[in-house]
Amino acid sequence: MKVYRDIEDFNCNKPVVLTQGTFDGVHFGHRKILQKVVADAKSIGGESVLLTFYPHPRLVLYPADNDLKLLNTLNEKSELVQEIGIDHLVVLPFTKKLSRLKPEFFVRDILVNKLHVQKLIIGYDHRFGRNREGSLEDMIRFSKEYGFTVEEISAQDVDQSIVSSTKIRKALLAGDVHHASEWLGRPYKFQGEVVHGMNIGHDLGYPTANIKIESEYKLVPKNGVYAVKVKVLGKEWRGMLNIGYNPTFTDKNWSIEVHIFEFHKNIYNQSVEIAFVQRMRDELKFNSKEELIQQLKLDEINAKKILNIN
Repeated sequence: MKVYRDIEDFNCNKPVVLTQGTFDGVHFGHRKILQKVVADAKSIGGESVLLTFYPHPRLVLYPADNDLKLLNTLNEKSELVQEIGIDHLVVLPFTKKLSRLKPEFFVRDILVNKLHVQKLIIGYDHRFGRNREGSLEDMIRFSKEYGFTVEEISAQDVDQSIVSSTKIRKALLAGDVHHASEWLGRPYKFQGEVVHGMNIGHDLGYPTANIKIESEYKLVPKNGVYAVKVKVLGKEWRGMLNIGYNPTFTDKNWSIEVHIFEFHKNIYNQSVEIAFVQRMRDELKFNSKEELIQQLKLDEINAKKILNIN
């Protein structure tokens, strides 16, 4: 897959089948659309194109009043799109100037003149152009004027339950990683770097790796304790992860800490990937270190059961 950070670099000598949008999460519904783009491009001897935007439009339009967290970093999105088989990923920088572009000018200047679209495939709720003024009816009208075809993927064709990125974000913020993973079609993941912490876990007999998320906009699920899979040093392990403030201790800085079962290597400054399997409980305050250790033992038993570790 070719990735373009400058639309002027885009070059394709075959018929272009294209879809566009933020595609945050590349969830089950998104994949239905992208798979259709790939299949239709192959059927006419063309190439498939995804036009996406970075940063997310809401981060540009409402910078002072925005708590939006994203399901994917741009690198994660790129990897997921490549797995589906898209030939070209065009990343258009989203700016206030772009946001003011009238729908017809967006179609003419970007889709037609820059990307040479011959067929456009869009989801059932697609809007485009200034203030999201452009509708499906507008797009069909423009397509006749500029010589390309449009196909809408209905809500029923995408998924009966109407999956959305917003719905997945809400589930994760509520700690419901199970349903979020179902809607994504894969476990929810994030990546980060192992940094130095307070070494509290080591004193409890459960050493942990403190993780600094690679992107400030990446969504972190609700505080609590989770059974997780951990990819580090090229291998996958199992473990349990705590998100929160360590309320039993005086140091109440928010942190993400993972204890990896049967793992004894120094991984400071290493990149790790966390895949969420199941939320086990809320973060709790205990009356003593001994009570916390007893709970950690129970958490270990529970996590290993969830993760099918004998």
